Amino acid sequence: MNRRTILEATLLGTAFAASGASAPVASARENARPSYVTARDGTKLFVQDWGGGPPVLLLSAWTFDASSWGSQIAALNEKGFRCVAPDRRGHGRSEMPSSGYDLETLTDDVAAVIEARDLRDVTLVGFSMGTDEAVNYLGRFGSDRIARLVLVAPTTPFLVKTEDNPDAVPKAMIEADNAAVARDFAKWIAANEAPFFTPDTPEITRTWIREMMLSVPLPVALACRKTTAFADLRAAAARIDRPTLILHGDKDASAPLPLTGAKTAKLIKGSKLIVYEDAPHPLPLTHSERLMADMLAFMSA
Repeated sequence: MNRRTILEATLLGTAFAASGASAPVASARENARPSYVTARDGTKLFVQDWGGGPPVLLLSAWTFDASSWGSQIAALNEKGFRCVAPDRRGHGRSEMPSSGYDLETLTDDVAAVIEARDLRDVTLVGFSMGTDEAVNYLGRFGSDRIARLVLVAPTTPFLVKTEDNPDAVPKAMIEADNAAVARDFAKWIAANEAPFFTPDTPEITRTWIREMMLSVPLPVALACRKTTAFADLRAAAARIDRPTLILHGDKDASAPLPLTGAKTAKLIKGSKLIVYEDAPHPLPLTHSERLMADMLAFMSA
């Protein structure tokens, strides 16, 4: 053992002695819940699991990982909730298989997390692409384990213009945008950044999100983008039988309110839509305090 190791061991020992804790016991308690859940196809999904109390499952946006929920996790833990936040396959610290980015497999992953952690009476929260997974989960697996649903800046129910969905986005426009992502993802992010944030969003936050998005391999990003763009969840949304809160900004350029949140609210019986004035897409980043206040009021009702 070298001098540095001895010094570090001495300092750590002093700290634990001062606190009255033992290092092995504290470590065991902190790591009582495993960091990974195994999906049905064997993919290892990294899961943040913090706190105790009623469970809240947080599903992230396209090319975001669970770290984007940090402020909400801290606030919910403070209020006595347990927060479970998985990294989508191919994102963050989850494994990166070459397949499985279709909505059915991604929804199977959500189910695997719920079942592996035996979550019940869950507040299911989806942001952006995470709303597709949340709504599809309820459509496929039912609401036995779900107490309520929160959809933040949803991309549901169906983005593509068709004969029975005329006020939507033409398929050619979606494909052109995907082609731009494929040509130069970094350039596409830069071109779309201004309306994504608020003018007062700090540069450090913008840099953090750019780096998070670019850390997702392009094939994964493209596959997930196609999944959320072409997901038709109208029927699944209409069958939802749990209290539902929808939070959406009226300046959302990524998922315009009239095409997404407003339509979703009409489909889900008894749902409540709250519109944030002059707010863009990433409400968990730009309107964190208001978002948390609305969620807590809904969860305690």
